[in-house]
Amino acid sequence: MNALEVLGLTKDYGKNRGVFDLCFSIKQGEAFGFLGPNGAGKTTTIRHLLGFLKPDKGVCKIYGLDCWQNSAKIQKNLGYIPGEMAFFDDMSGEEFLRFLIKYKGIKTDKLMLDLTERFELDFRAKLKKMSKGMKQKVGIIAAFMHDPEVLILDEPTSGLDPLMQNRFIDLILEEKKKGKTILMSSHMFEEVERTCHRVSIIKNGRLAAIDSVDVLKQSLVKKYVIQLDSIESAVEFSKDGLDVLEINGNNVTVSIKQNIKELIALMNKYPVINISAPNQSLEEIFLQYYGEQKNV
Repeated sequence: MNALEVLGLTKDYGKNRGVFDLCFSIKQGEAFGFLGPNGAGKTTTIRHLLGFLKPDKGVCKIYGLDCWQNSAKIQKNLGYIPGEMAFFDDMSGEEFLRFLIKYKGIKTDKLMLDLTERFELDFRAKLKKMSKGMKQKVGIIAAFMHDPEVLILDEPTSGLDPLMQNRFIDLILEEKKKGKTILMSSHMFEEVERTCHRVSIIKNGRLAAIDSVDVLKQSLVKKYVIQLDSIESAVEFSKDGLDVLEINGNNVTVSIKQNIKELIALMNKYPVINISAPNQSLEEIFLQYYGEQKNV
């Protein structure tokens, strides 16, 4: 069953800005990564899912309900972490969270208190005096404390230290086991790799790729490290027509796309001791789609 659907979503702001004919779905209980640099269309898509924007064309649905027409009903069972936190600064963290408990009709504060302890948040402080990391913790607690079935997370670990990032990843993995549906937009590639089975890459408002992490890794340029018997052999090997990324002693790292037969033929000509294929990170895959852009 699809918990979340984006069907032909188009929002055209002019000058090739916006999102165009986006189509993807997320199954119930699935964690789905939504990747792209600033300006690619991630936040515009998320705002449609939250019912904040009306599509020019297409429709977004959560559990079969139109996100624009039924936003109030949908948000009762949805947790959201925005990319930019905005609070009532004169409140303390506790006052803000307890205000949300009353506003959302949450019957107990147990989950809120458990999450506060988990993320080591002193919520007695005024929000305006909190660091970015502390505000991010408040946002995480606010999104999770009513135990929603669907979570939409926009840069959820921004400002958190590595320890808290790991605790957040553990929380996501626990929520997955409970059958929660998660859309996570993130620049933290490690957290997407560790939590999401499928990812989409959005480029200039259009989907550039959508598949499992493993399939995306297999489909693009691959790196191989060729170990030869000497530095001299490595130098000669590196001059023989392949795309060489690095020479380190008697090890040559090459980039291969569709010319694996050429690599095999070349290795037969040289005294090769070993060949290995290092794991590619999701970040490397992402950069291939964006031509090494630096604003990711």
